[in-house]
Amino acid sequence: MPSTTIASLRQSLCSEETPLPVRFRALFSLKHVAKTSDADEALAAIEAIAAAFASPSALLKHEVAYCLGQTGNEAAIAPLRDVLSDLKEDPMCRHEAAEALGALGKASSLDLLRQFRDRAGEEVVVKETCEIAIDRIEWENSESRKQEKLRQSDFASVDPAPPMPESEKSVEELERVLMDANQPLFMRYRAMFALRDLASPPDLPTAVPAVHALAKGFADSSALFRHEIAFVFGQLSHPASIPALTEALSNQEEASMVRHEAAEALGSLGDEEGVEDILKRFLHDKEQVVRESVIVALDMAEYERGGETEYALIPEVAGASA
Repeated sequence: MPSTTIASLRQSLCSEETPLPVRFRALFSLKHVAKTSDADEALAAIEAIAAAFASPSALLKHEVAYCLGQTGNEAAIAPLRDVLSDLKEDPMCRHEAAEALGALGKASSLDLLRQFRDRAGEEVVVKETCEIAIDRIEWENSESRKQEKLRQSDFASVDPAPPMPESEKSVEELERVLMDANQPLFMRYRAMFALRDLASPPDLPTAVPAVHALAKGFADSSALFRHEIAFVFGQLSHPASIPALTEALSNQEEASMVRHEAAEALGSLGDEEGVEDILKRFLHDKEQVVRESVIVALDMAEYERGGETEYALIPEVAGASA
């Protein structure tokens, strides 16, 4: 890929004049470049992504952190460490930076993650994310991991926790672990992602029961946990999740990080009847991160209806599109 294309994508991503949906598409294009190109181009793409941390939009920055974690490239570690360490940064962005360090799976990140897990007065969402990221890295580098038989997931994402090992665990048993507040968050996340995999493809006999089990997670006391439920629903795009997502988005008392994730999950269901109208009700929400998420979600909904293969600018034409 010519460096001019990366430069053009970077310009689109980092310009506050560019409409937010276009910036998101540029971001996902750069993530694709970072994962599929040679070392020099991948590095240039990661630097372009990280440059967007200068934006005032917490929504964009948290998505930037997520994408850096998904690249699998160690060059992403330094900017993520900087964001996690910046106490003036939005907690949603710091949480996503911690989660991304967990996704990258390097033991060298453990000391920093432990520092913020244990920091007095730290935001709960950051502490909890650091706890899960530590457990994930320790699992990633453990002997026991090699013994686990994990079902091949339909999802290409690197998740905050792997699904439970392949076994005879039923939806009911996984739901019990999911909702057991005495279990470590990492284990509850493992149950969450196992339930996700039992809900895909959507015509599996376990799909609707698994979606209903996951929806019960919206009653949990942890905003981090509730937001991850919404994220999983966005991956699944299962119509059975629409009532629970609508309820989460509509709840003005709900944490904005949960409501924003619910909006984006509804965007992935944009071709379902009535979803677009639900989203439009929140275009003028009091929370900026919710308003911005709805704008992006409506763009995603348009893409769902258009049948495009990937929600991103096509890298070759990114310069022209931007």
